[in-house]
Amino acid sequence: MLSADMNLKRLLLAATLFGLCTAAQAVQVIMTGGVALRSWENNRGPLAHDNWWANFVRASTVQMEITRGKDPQAQIVWLVYRPAYVTRGVENKTDYISRIRETAAKYKVKLVFFDTMDQMYKALNSAPRGRDRITHFYYFGHSNPNAFMLDYSNYIVAASTVWMHEDDLAKRIKPGIFAPDAECWSYGCFTGCSMSKKWKQATGAAMWGNLESTRYQPVGDGKLPQGVGKWVQ
Repeated sequence: MLSADMNLKRLLLAATLFGLCTAAQAVQVIMTGGVALRSWENNRGPLAHDNWWANFVRASTVQMEITRGKDPQAQIVWLVYRPAYVTRGVENKTDYISRIRETAAKYKVKLVFFDTMDQMYKALNSAPRGRDRITHFYYFGHSNPNAFMLDYSNYIVAASTVWMHEDDLAKRIKPGIFAPDAECWSYGCFTGCSMSKKWKQATGAAMWGNLESTRYQPVGDGKLPQGVGKWVQ
């Protein structure tokens, strides 16, 4: 017959192991879209985008700084569309991929580059492990009312060749990876017109999006982008 002390020790061990197996951690995901090529945009006059290669990267780091200020140990996964920064780097004769890696190391975040939407969805779906859940999601990049345009004016002038469309969300995002009360923001243009509603239907989490365009000028001063219109979910 086991002693009372032995029974107590076994119960404590079992409780500890159970806690380790079931404890869920919060995961923050930051998705960074690609930058345009200046060789395309220079011919578009007032419609030109992305004078600064790091608009979306810097906006992402502003959010990282905000998060680290609240929780230095926060688990952050940074998803970055690589091809656009490779081609813009070639155009500007600068290794932006190395700069992004250095930035990820500085802020102690898990960096995941993706080249295709299959890779992006795989990375997003695997960001939370086990019982972990995504509690915060932020998108910085080009968009229209119906899609995140991960590539824009980089391969074809004023057009997107790689996108995360609202009609694909329910089919491609794994159910249950978002916490029901997750805080989601799109800092792309016009997301609030349609995609925010489809995001809620697909993930169960509401996403703030702007009804008009988004301005990235404030990121140079260490602030998040500003929406021209109203923010809605």
